Amino acid sequence: MKKILLLLIVIIITGIIGAGIGYSYFFSDNINASAPVHVYIPTGSGYSDVLSILKENKMLKNYSSFELLASKMNLTKKVYPGHYVFKPKMNNKDIIRMLRGGLQTPVKVTFNNVRTKSDLAGKISRCLEIDSVSFYNMLYDNSFLSKNGLDTNNVLCLFIPNTYEMYWNTSQKKLMERVIKEYKTFWTDERKSKAQAQGLTQMQVSILASIVQAEQLSRPSERPIIAGLYLNRLHKGMLLESDPTLIYATGDFTIKRVLNIHKEIMSPYNTYKNVGLPPGPINLPDISSLNAVLNPNKNEYIFMCAKEDMSGYHNFAVDYNQHLKNAALYTAALNKMKIYK
Repeated sequence: MKKILLLLIVIIITGIIGAGIGYSYFFSDNINASAPVHVYIPTGSGYSDVLSILKENKMLKNYSSFELLASKMNLTKKVYPGHYVFKPKMNNKDIIRMLRGGLQTPVKVTFNNVRTKSDLAGKISRCLEIDSVSFYNMLYDNSFLSKNGLDTNNVLCLFIPNTYEMYWNTSQKKLMERVIKEYKTFWTDERKSKAQAQGLTQMQVSILASIVQAEQLSRPSERPIIAGLYLNRLHKGMLLESDPTLIYATGDFTIKRVLNIHKEIMSPYNTYKNVGLPPGPINLPDISSLNAVLNPNKNEYIFMCAKEDMSGYHNFAVDYNQHLKNAALYTAALNKMKIYK
């Protein structure tokens, strides 16, 4: 009897130890990282693809235990694409539940500091799964453009720069639905009324705002003054004569000093030759720039020139003679710094 009792005790202890080892094997921390790791699972991926991605990123401490539990919890039958954050101390069960339930983490989509359609397509593809070529082609698609009252020149006016949260595998269609929704949200009745008061359409506000922004990148507080100046020129039927539009027309964004030769370029974006606004924005104006056009400073200024102290601010003038003096000071400063182009 003593031998039988001893044997039972040994069996029980062995079972407890085995259960503990088994539990530890399946449910202990299995993340091979001390900080959160971001993993992207492309649309159309199967379980084998997920496993390959985890191995490529050296995500797990023990793959055998993960695979055994994944099979029992049916992860092998259904995989959801998306952006997942693997956190330290997650166990196999946590990981599998996250992947099986499609519990992905949204990403932040930001499209500011954009000049061209190519820039925008690149930024979108770096934030989302969307292919940059497909997105770029959409911006030239007549069906999409006509449906939204746009053309290839002003299509960028549709995008209100901001930071948006959305899922990494958001489709191009869903993205554009969100963009259009944000555009309509921005253009309240009050903003529409302010645009009309300036004699501008919504698209024209965006185009002028892009010029204002290009003229003043570093000192946003000055933008309402610049907006007022350009509105003065527009209302007087004067040429805008904006240097950033010439740089945009050349396509060479490394130019630091606009020369007379640049003023001769044949382009609808050359505001030294063409009266009125160019056909489209020269960048994606942010909300600060849009609001500057909608709420301009009421002034009599017609001319502006960067200050010779290189502070980022401008000297403004009502008459041409004063402007020539301001321009001479700035030109001398550029020459002193040996900036000739």
